Order: sequence, then C-alpha cells, then structure tokens
Amino acid sequence: MSDKPAASSARAGRSPAFIFIFFTVLLDMLSIGIIIPVLPKLILSFMGGEFDRAAEMLGIFMSVWALMQFLASPVMGALSDHFGRRPVILLSNLGLGLDYLIMATAPALWVLFVGRVLAGVLSSTVSTAQAYIADVTPQENRAARFGMLGAAFGLGFVLGPAVGGILGHYDLRYPFFAAAGMSLANFLYGYFVLPESLPAERRTPFRFRTANPMAAVKLLSRSAQLTRLGVVTFLIMLAHQVLPACAVLYMGLRYGWQEREVGFLLAGVGVAGMIVQGGLVRPVVKAIGEKRAMMLGLTAGAIGFALYGFAATGLAFILTVPVMALWGFAQPSTTALMTKEVGPEEQGRLQGVSASLNGLSGMVGPWAFAWSFAYAVDPKNGLNLPGLPFFAAAVFMVLAILVGLGISRRRQAASSGVSTAHSEI
Repeated sequence: MSDKPAASSARAGRSPAFIFIFFTVLLDMLSIGIIIPVLPKLILSFMGGEFDRAAEMLGIFMSVWALMQFLASPVMGALSDHFGRRPVILLSNLGLGLDYLIMATAPALWVLFVGRVLAGVLSSTVSTAQAYIADVTPQENRAARFGMLGAAFGLGFVLGPAVGGILGHYDLRYPFFAAAGMSLANFLYGYFVLPESLPAERRTPFRFRTANPMAAVKLLSRSAQLTRLGVVTFLIMLAHQVLPACAVLYMGLRYGWQEREVGFLLAGVGVAGMIVQGGLVRPVVKAIGEKRAMMLGLTAGAIGFALYGFAATGLAFILTVPVMALWGFAQPSTTALMTKEVGPEEQGRLQGVSASLNGLSGMVGPWAFAWSFAYAVDPKNGLNLPGLPFFAAAVFMVLAILVGLGISRRRQAASSGVSTAHSEI
C-alpha cells in the first residue's frame, strides 16, 4: 500500500482528509458502541446461560481489550512516525473490518476472545488519527480540532448502543457484521481520499525501546510541563471510567430507572458533550487560551461528579448534565497543550503515549470504581453511600486541578500565539 504524496497543512487540513479522520474516529467508536449491548449476551450464550461465569468472562474480555490498548498504542504511534499516518490508519480500518467478521462468525468462545484481543490492538490507532490532526493543524487551532474528534467519540457512543440494540434484537451477531461493514467501507473511502500528512523528512526510525509503554514514562518526564500534562490526562481518563463502570447500576439502584430511562439519559449526556466539544471548544479556547479552558473543564468535572454523587433524585441528576458537559473542555485543551511539547516527528509517539494512559485507566478504573460502589451499597458495611465512586472521581479532578496549576504561564503565552518560541523553559 503506497503512500500518496505528503500534503501541506492547508491542503490536508481541509476536507476530505479531516472528514475522513473524523469518520475514522466516529466509526471506531460506533463499532465499539454497537457491540456493547450484545457482547455480554453472546458470551452468555457460549457459557451455557450461567450468569456468574459470563460476568467473570466479560470482565476478562474488558480488561484484556484495555491491556492491548495499553501495549499496542505506543507501537502504533511509533510506526506512524516511521511509515507515515496514512498506511497505519488504513491498515487499521482494514484489519478491524476483518476482525469484526471473525467475531461475527466465531464458532467458539476462544475465537471471540482472539477477536477482542485483535480489536484492542487495531483500535489503538485512534492515537494515529490524533497525530494526523496535529500534523496538519496550526497550533492555535488544535484544541478545536481535538474537540471535534471528541464530538465524534460522543456521537459514536450515543448512536452505537442504540444501533447495536436494534440489530441485536434480530440476531446477536448482526451488530458485528454491521461494524465490519463500516470499517471496510471507511478503508475503501480513505484509500482514495486520504493524503499522507507526515513528510518523509520528518519521519523517524522505528525503535522498540521507544515504542513500548515503559518508554511513555521517559517521554513524559522530558520536561516538567509534559509530566504535568501527562498526569492531568491520566486523571481525566481515570475519572471517566466511573461512568461505564457504575452509572447504569447507580441510576437503577438510586432512582429505579430501567433500560429506557438510562438510555435516554446517556443519549442526553452524549448530545451535551458533543455541543461543548464540537461547537464551544474553538471559540472558548480562542477567547481564554488552552490552559484556562483546561482548568474550566477540570473545575466543571469536579463539581459535576460531586453533584452526581449527591443527587438524591433523578431530576437532580439530570439537571447536573449541563454542568458535567463543560468537562468537555478539559481533554481537547490538554491534548493541544501536549502536542506543543514535542516536535512534528514525535506526534505519533506522543499520541500513542496518551492512548496507553487511556488503556491503563481502562485496566484500573472500572475495577476500582465498581469495587467502591459495591462496598458503599453493601448492607453489611453500613455505609449506604451509593455516590462514593462519583465522589472519588471528583477527587481525581481536584488533583488534576492542583497539577494543572503548575503549568507555566510563559508556555501558555506561547501556545496562545503571543510567542512562537520553541518550548523549553
């Protein structure tokens, strides 16, 4: 698969290249979301209808997927720094399409498991898509573009479970076929429209010693600024794990909500997040800069998680959603600041590091939050505090605020366009 000639920032940053990257992320998230309603039931069918064994196996599937993200993301990022973004993104789309076909036709549980392992590896190229955006977007516009990618994440998770639930009603394997079709169609579309974003002179040799999760620590320790941003990124991702780990059980226990109410609420959360990340990030960052936008998002997250935990009624929870949506300023602003800490030849590696942090949070967060929820509502412990995991997430946001305060104002001036000097303090 040969590369198309490298494109200039102006050309590659326009449609259809950015549209392709947007839909790559959207379809990746849609493909993940589409199988959420059916994967547990498919596993249950392989386990002879034994719910306890199926629950244990589902936990293993989720942890292994996150582990593959953690291990593979730096490798994918380094490969994109060496071979370019285009071949890595396209091969990921092709591989995911074939992998979903394997899962759709899996005759045994071990085949389905292998499919999830491969999905974890191939889905890690979202970091390469982010590196593509960093390649072709001026520094002052990156937060807005990352915000648009955040909107693609939200839209995928809003639409995915709904589509998966409808298809899964007819056959548990139909959502896997749908995910395969979307990934293969995106591969064909990208093959013809996606230019390369990383010129040959900016590419770097592939070295495994820098393309593994342990090397992430070394990269993040390059400067105090990058270390702080890495810690903030991890805390954001860790706090986010409370939602898939506990939200459904929390709303069912505390408010008595059934699947329909929970589905509408989660859809509302996704829409609110898309409004913020897709429409408000750019003007807000332009007005106040990335650092202040990041701090605004972290503060809203701390308040929002705390209010979720205190919400004694379903209405109180719903009224907190707009506050929580402002949390959407945090991640794109933090990512934009991080891209300014490394050169263009390391954007893939940087985004791989970020994706590894996400994988690490996915291994640790769901288990920790689920355990805290179980402990808080167990009558034997006498705590009766179902909001405990949300309070813990709020604490993580407070810690992120404290770390974020150490980000240099001088650096912020440079990233806001006042100065374009290279970033060493």
